[in-house]
Amino acid sequence: MKNKPKVIAIAGKGGVGKTTVGGLLVRYLVEEIKNGPVLAVDIDPNSNFNEVLGVTVKNTIGEARELLKKDVPAGMTKDVWFEYKVHEAIVEQNGFDLLVMGRPEGPGCYCAANAVAKQSIDALKANYSYVVADNEAGMEHMNRLVTQDVDTLYVVSDPTQRGLATAGRIHHLIGELKLRIGHAYTIVNRIDAKNAAILHNIAAEKGITLAGTIRNDEALLSNEMEGKTIFDLDRGSVALVDAYGIFDATLKGNG
Repeated sequence: MKNKPKVIAIAGKGGVGKTTVGGLLVRYLVEEIKNGPVLAVDIDPNSNFNEVLGVTVKNTIGEARELLKKDVPAGMTKDVWFEYKVHEAIVEQNGFDLLVMGRPEGPGCYCAANAVAKQSIDALKANYSYVVADNEAGMEHMNRLVTQDVDTLYVVSDPTQRGLATAGRIHHLIGELKLRIGHAYTIVNRIDAKNAAILHNIAAEKGITLAGTIRNDEALLSNEMEGKTIFDLDRGSVALVDAYGIFDATLKGNG
């Protein structure tokens, strides 16, 4: 029986570690929630969600959209053909699957292709309990293909005033874009623990309530430098401990 998945989106300006936070979230859902399959969706044109999760990607939705503007195989409708290409692009893993949207749209009209793409992905999402969408900077793209209904949005900031200002603008965009967001939270990533109180005060001055902070973690950096995945990170990692605490507080009560 088809279900309505919980859609969780990760947003923030470039360089704040939102993809790593998204990876921690996928691991959390697989290890801690254990409430059915997870679909991870990489919306960022600079796709690297697969690297964090340790997944090799061969096909993307962007490539399929490009092909959809051309000839569709004889005897197949665009809808059926594109649904096949969407399933072809899914990479199955233990506890989660990954779907990469691919490069941004090129010249020419993509209206018909995007409409078919959204229809196919909406149907696909019903096979999952959770969808985790790692977004590019900004929020406008969330209106295009993945969803307009988000149960939980995590806006990730770095520990700077500029980062928090950007987070505030993203929260403001929610209303402007008429996105349907159930719960929106801000997370400050890569923080020095001794500056946590200062960041909370700065956030409060900007009208932002922090869901929590994630400490700067040398173990996480070493993990990335060695080419390991988020699933190789030791359970004692302070970044993992902090992230799991935030997810416990913000997801379990809303699940």
